[in-house]
Amino acid sequence: MEKLLLIDDEADVQYSFRRIFDASDIELHTASSGEEGIRLISVLKPDLVLSDIRMAGLNGLETLRRIRQLDPQLPVILMTAYGTTQTAIEAMKLGAYDYLLKPFDVPRLKQLVANALKAARDTRQTVAMRPQLEQQDYELGVIGRSAPMQEVFKLIGQLAASDATALITGESGTGKELVARSIFQNSRRAKEPFMAINCAAIPENLLESELFGHEKGAFTGATAQRPGRFEQCHRGTLFLDEIGDMPPATQTKILRVLQSGTFERVGGNTTLEVDVRIIAATNKPLEEAVARKEFREDLFYRLNVVRVHMPPLRERQGDIRLLVDFFLRKIGGAGAGSKSIGEKTLAVLEAYHWPGNVRELENVLRRAVVVVKGSAILESDLPPEILQSVQASRTPHTAPASAASALQASTTQNSSTPLAPAPSVASLEAAALTALASNLDPAITGDIRPLVLQLFRWARLQSGIKVLPAVERELVIEALKETQGNQVRAAKLLGITRATLRKRVDKFGIRRELSVS
Repeated sequence: MEKLLLIDDEADVQYSFRRIFDASDIELHTASSGEEGIRLISVLKPDLVLSDIRMAGLNGLETLRRIRQLDPQLPVILMTAYGTTQTAIEAMKLGAYDYLLKPFDVPRLKQLVANALKAARDTRQTVAMRPQLEQQDYELGVIGRSAPMQEVFKLIGQLAASDATALITGESGTGKELVARSIFQNSRRAKEPFMAINCAAIPENLLESELFGHEKGAFTGATAQRPGRFEQCHRGTLFLDEIGDMPPATQTKILRVLQSGTFERVGGNTTLEVDVRIIAATNKPLEEAVARKEFREDLFYRLNVVRVHMPPLRERQGDIRLLVDFFLRKIGGAGAGSKSIGEKTLAVLEAYHWPGNVRELENVLRRAVVVVKGSAILESDLPPEILQSVQASRTPHTAPASAASALQASTTQNSSTPLAPAPSVASLEAAALTALASNLDPAITGDIRPLVLQLFRWARLQSGIKVLPAVERELVIEALKETQGNQVRAAKLLGITRATLRKRVDKFGIRRELSVS
């Protein structure tokens, strides 16, 4: 039985909690002050604490600070009848699981307590991830042990040993710039400048000046001579990201630099010579752009000396645990504190398709570190769209059966099965039952359909039997047996009210000994 500790100096609140949780599987303990609550925590080892904020002596916020020192993982829900914006903000900053206003909405209170206890159970089962990477892996940031990533690492090593131009391809968010930096850091130019420029982020009329510089008076606003990235990167490495978005005029000048190592500033006549290694990247299929005459073919072949393709994260899901380890350490190093992650949470991350790739994974973990209510990241800390997507992918998709299609199914059987000459009233009722099942969750419907089809066969053999009342009666009886006659729990199990259950008990003449309490 799980233990709940209530810290509140009002006797009425303590009495209300005893009534609310009297019939539950929760062992309730109470304390009338923050000081008493702190003492009881060490003795009782509760699974959840609910504390009022305004109390004599140690108030709720200070009590929460003390609890965090005793047990950082213990969930604490703060309560108050005097809610203010600042109090709510301060409570969540201190690590409260949630913040509740008095007077209570009892169903919401019960659900909140149930959620907090589940989070506590999941947290206890969570083990902090052991370091899975070498220190140099954390420093470089290019993470992976999957076969596609091993091919990437081999190419990085080969490129680092030469000055060859490289083209890095792959979807957005796969880490193309990290690969470019890794090539640079392992090359003979590692002590020289490395500069990155996003060709898609700079307006067309400014990109040429950004790359090649300009002379004084070259255009309106050019009040002084300015060297471009090529001059600044002499003897170093220039990373041209999203080169597929580069305008045609600039493509021509880039081609000239690659061919001869020379260029002129915008508005200038002096030819400058540079020694710059170019690494380009794109998330667009450049071959298609060449075919559409949107990208110069000769420039494409100049860039595509060695191609490094970054696989999308969905094709290297075996690397997700390594990436989670890397990002949690990276985020924790920035002051967020170390966080562990549950095995179920990892399973969700591994099942997701990651359209935003590694960048999306990092952002999801950063969000989780912000919203997590303890030291362990749980499934509930992930964005709802990820949970919904994974749930949908795990759910067998069964086409919903309408009453008409169910009726057709009831009259169409294997030739070895005896058929009734015409569908009976029972068959029509069974069809209606199938239509009802089709409105349920697809996973539930998939389990119910075989039972419904069995009912069709039974209805054809037993003329005069009404399927729906018969099934309903048996469901009520079994629900009461399952709950030892507890009508409240039986009604909840059936998804109906207690009053409706009583009507069904009377309607079907179910023996009273089955419906006690």
